[in-house]
Amino acid sequence: MTFTFGIYPGGLLGDDTGVLAPVSPDDPASITEALRELQGGAGEFLVRAYRSYGDPAHAPERPERYAVEGRKLDLVLQYRDRSGETAGWLDFVRSTVRTEGHRLALLQICEEPNLDLPPVDGSIPNVRRALVKGVVAAKEEALACGHDRLAVGFNAVPSFDPADTFWSGLGELVDERFHRALDYVGLDFFPDVFRPVPPGGLTGAVRAVVAGFRQGSLPRAGIGPAVPVRICENGWPTGPGRSEARQAEVVDEVVRAVAGLAAELNVTGYTFFALRDADSAGAGLFHHFGLVRDDYSRKPAFRTYRDLVAELTDRADPADCAG
Repeated sequence: MTFTFGIYPGGLLGDDTGVLAPVSPDDPASITEALRELQGGAGEFLVRAYRSYGDPAHAPERPERYAVEGRKLDLVLQYRDRSGETAGWLDFVRSTVRTEGHRLALLQICEEPNLDLPPVDGSIPNVRRALVKGVVAAKEEALACGHDRLAVGFNAVPSFDPADTFWSGLGELVDERFHRALDYVGLDFFPDVFRPVPPGGLTGAVRAVVAGFRQGSLPRAGIGPAVPVRICENGWPTGPGRSEARQAEVVDEVVRAVAGLAAELNVTGYTFFALRDADSAGAGLFHHFGLVRDDYSRKPAFRTYRDLVAELTDRADPADCAG
């Protein structure tokens, strides 16, 4: 089993009020330098990017420029059409596979469809149907175009609500075509960010969340243990009351905990969110998720993540890195 790493290379972050713009535009040269350093001698390193249905903007801008030198895109297609229609959406999915498939390692259909909170996809009508149809359409188009190694999946956030019906409702919609098309399921989670974790409890919290997702949520939709899980978004912000030294410690502990679950829970990758701060002088929690500051100067956690990538993928064969 190959365990692959990645990062979202921008500084654009969202909160429950919408989107936070970085204090300055992305610097492609600085991003490329940082990506090279994080990738090191690893085989494949993934660059996470977002594209919304009906919105010409990309995050980051022109992500294809970073899909070079052994790096490939982990591309998220966001379903944001409040009409709930799917015909145009499926055309969008298929077109993306045709035009971008050669630089994609992963294609994620929808963004956090089980989170009913603007602006993410779980707040959009008909999102579960868009997810199911989108996964099938993406896989069919990938195979038709010869992109046999393109992995198609979707992601979700942990659910701690016993009355949550997302997974059972999804299970009522899926069929064998969906199960054949599904290559992975992603998990976005941020332990010790929105819910504090007691001292010494971080590794246990990571294990509990990932195991609960694998063994509790996914089976309710008929998704079995053979389908890999990937950590698609995870991070820990600095800022007031959150030291840069502690961020490095959290990154080390969380990544090692996730990698330690690879064989037991079929976890095949980890992506950090995000490369740089939206605003290193900002007062808000969402301004400080970066491994680097908004001027691209390194925080200690940057070196920590770089060293983890080198340590945990130093025997990876690039030819095996399919995501």
